[in-house]
Order: sequence, then structure tokens, then C-alpha cells
Amino acid sequence: MQDIARLCSDLVRIRSENPPGRTDEVIAHIGQILDRHGVTSTITDDGCGRCNLVTEPADSGLLVCGHVDVVPALDEGWTDPPFSGAIRDEKVWGRGATDMKGGCAALIAAYLTFLDRFGHAPAQMAFVCDEETGGDSGIRHLIMKNLISPCDCLIAEPTPPYHPNIGQKGLVRLRLRFSGTPGHGSLYPLVGTSAIVEASDFIGYLNTLHARKFTHDPCLQELIRRSSEVLAEEFSIAGADAILSRIMFNPGIINGGEKSNIVSQRCDLDVELRIPWGCDIPALVKEIRSNFSRCEVLTEVTHAPSLTSPESRIVTETCNAVSHVLKKDATPVVQWAASDARHLRLSGFRVVEYGPGDLRSLHAIDEHVSIVSLEKSAEVYYALMRNYT
Repeated sequence: MQDIARLCSDLVRIRSENPPGRTDEVIAHIGQILDRHGVTSTITDDGCGRCNLVTEPADSGLLVCGHVDVVPALDEGWTDPPFSGAIRDEKVWGRGATDMKGGCAALIAAYLTFLDRFGHAPAQMAFVCDEETGGDSGIRHLIMKNLISPCDCLIAEPTPPYHPNIGQKGLVRLRLRFSGTPGHGSLYPLVGTSAIVEASDFIGYLNTLHARKFTHDPCLQELIRRSSEVLAEEFSIAGADAILSRIMFNPGIINGGEKSNIVSQRCDLDVELRIPWGCDIPALVKEIRSNFSRCEVLTEVTHAPSLTSPESRIVTETCNAVSHVLKKDATPVVQWAASDARHLRLSGFRVVEYGPGDLRSLHAIDEHVSIVSLEKSAEVYYALMRNYT
């Protein structure tokens, strides 16, 4: 196969932080690699450098894809600069090595190896921008423009090595504005209503949401139980069962107040909730609106939990490929986070995620991927492509 470590390193060295979201340089690089092997591809550009690449559909009815945008990284704290793409200690280091330029490199290597051996494309490939900020300019754009059509799909997102991911929790993102009644700070709390305290009370309310339990059908409950065990092992987290079965929340940004001696009149809060199966999202948002009269919902983004049937071909074929390469039975799991899979499933794609990476280093300082993980994932992709053709 191709030198996957070098390919991954080259991709990491091409900066594509999101925000701002420019992927024109890294997409052009991938396009040049494919062009040298006679692969025809289409590149889309929104005019601001947010570019995607998609190849022609293949007779196999299989789509393999990945995102090339990465989260930002500061230089401080890294052993090597975050965009060095350093290769040492049998690993590739740098922002995006795990999430998910390593997966993209393994896809390209497997695809080109198959093409060289058999002379025809084993799958359609898509590399997209904008996964880290919602997908509007990335996978959703390709869907809207009919550049990809519903089929079996593998996304090379990082996963535990023996556990392809077949589903993920839902998502609610809210930007809230809390209103208060201003007054002199020396008289509070007897005079005035603090918008900051209103926001603080809302954060306390989120803890009551987290305490709620939700019911599922027995098959889904068993899948969640098994997935929780894998999650606990991967991250060494006690009580990991709550992550998949309860509402998780993060008050990410808070901004309020006018002056230290004024009872605050306004406070804005950006909050994200991860929603388990069995939770009614519209009812939840309605409850939030009704319980906090001094709260205005400025923006609201929701995505329901999604799941690909464990009995579907893409799941069984991916598990078979993993078992064949790693010589150990593979079992599917569901995930706590979100990805482009939710948009694809909503449009009729049957989606599995499987890819290389060190999950503990995802979005972290000294992000890295092992070369063995890259090579084994490429072998899995190659075996999957063989099975589909």
C-alpha cells in the first residue's frame, strides 16, 4: 500500500482549522494525488475556500468519506508544533492526526491499492469541509447538490479498533438570552433581578435534566449497555453508562453583565446538550421555554439520535472486515458524540464509522495516531471494498 504515515503527515501539515474553515489547499492536495492515478474527481468551492472533493459513483454502491477540517490548536504545550506532522515513536503527531486526517489517509491508500490491482474504482470517495461546525458547507452541500446518493457508507472517523460505530446520540444547541432588572449592586438581592443569576439557575436546572432516566426497547438497551462498557474501557471513566443513557450538557460560553456595581440586565449563554434515545427533543425545548420566563431562545439547532440497523449489510460487512484483519470478533457500538453520519442517515444513507486514531488525544494537545492503526484501518477498508465489489 501507499506510505500511509507520510500521506497522513502531509495532510496534517496542510492547515485547515475550522474556524475559519478553509480546506482549499488540503483538498487540492488530495485531488492531485488522485489525478496522478487517473481518478476523476469534482471539487466544490463556496467562494470562501471551503472546498469538498467527490469522485464518480462506483458500481459497488459503496461510499467512503471523511472530513479534512480540524479544530484549532494553540502552539503552547505541544511537544512538536501542532501542524508539524512529525513522524516519531511509530506515530504521526499533530492536529487532525486522529480527527480525522489519519482516516482520510487510510481511505486513500486502500482505494488506490484496489485501483492499482483491479483497474476499477471500488467505491465513491468524498472528502468534505465543515464537519467540525455543522456540515452545511460540507456533507450537507454534497447531499443537496445530488453529488452523492443514498447507499451504504463508511466514514473513517476514529473508533475503538474492534468496535465500528453504528449510531450516535442526538444534539441540541441553544443560544439563550436571560433578562434581568437592573439596580444598584449594593442593594442586591433585595432590589433588582440579576440576569447572571438567572443563567446560573438555568445551569442548575441542567443538572436535573441529567438526572432523568430514559427507557428503550430491549435490543437498543443491550447495545447501549455494551457500548457503555467499551466507552468506560477506552476513557477509563467511572459511570460511563450515564453518558449514553442520560442527557449530557455543557454550558460552553457565558457572557453577561454591564459593571460590577450594576445588577446585570442581560446575560447570554451558549449551551449544548447531547440527547439519548427515548428523549422527546421538541418536548424538552418546550419545557425549557416554559420554565424560564426571563429566557429568550436566540438560536436553536436540534438533531435526533440516529442509528443504522445492526442487521444491515454495511454493518455486517464492516464487522467481518475488522474481524478478518484483526483476528478478533468485532461488535458494533453507538457513540456519545456527533458527526456527519447524522446528516447522511437522515437522507437515507446506511452509515458505519470506523477508523484509526487515539481517542484520548482527540481535540487534545499532542494529538497523534499510531502507524499500526493507520495500516490496519487501510487493510480493513481494502477488505470492505473487496467485499462490495
